[in-house]
Amino acid sequence: MEEGLFNKSKIIEYWLKSSDEDFETMLIMFENKKYSWSLFIGHLMIEKLLKAVYVGKKNNHPPFTHNLLRLAQNCSLTINEVDKEFYATVTAFNIIGRYDDYKMSFHQICTKEFAESWIEKIKEKRKWIKEQMK
Repeated sequence: MEEGLFNKSKIIEYWLKSSDEDFETMLIMFENKKYSWSLFIGHLMIEKLLKAVYVGKKNNHPPFTHNLLRLAQNCSLTINEVDKEFYATVTAFNIIGRYDDYKMSFHQICTKEFAESWIEKIKEKRKWIKEQMK
C-alpha cells in the first residue's frame, strides 16, 4: 500500500476518537432511559475499538463488517467461550437496533436492569480491548 494512502496512526486515532464519542453517547442514552439505543451504541463503540486494534496489528484497513466475533478473531485476540457469547450478543444489539420488527420485541426485554448489566460488560470489554493496543 502506498505510504500517502495509509496513515496507520491517523486511522487508529480516528477509530479511537469515534469510539470514545460513542462511549459517552451510550452513557447519555442509558441515563435518559433509552436502553435499547444505549446498547446499540455500545455495539458501535466496541466495533470501532476492534477496528482500531485491527489497524494496529494488521497494518491495513479493517474489514467491512459489524460482526464483533469475526473482528476480534481477525485481530488475533484471545477469545474464550465467554468472549464468544459476549461478542455474539452485543452484535445482536446492532441487528436489533436496525430493524423495526426486532426493535419492538427488544424494547420489551430491554429493561433498565438488562441494559445496566450489559453496559457493565461492555465497559469491561472496552477496558480490556484498549489494553490490547499497548
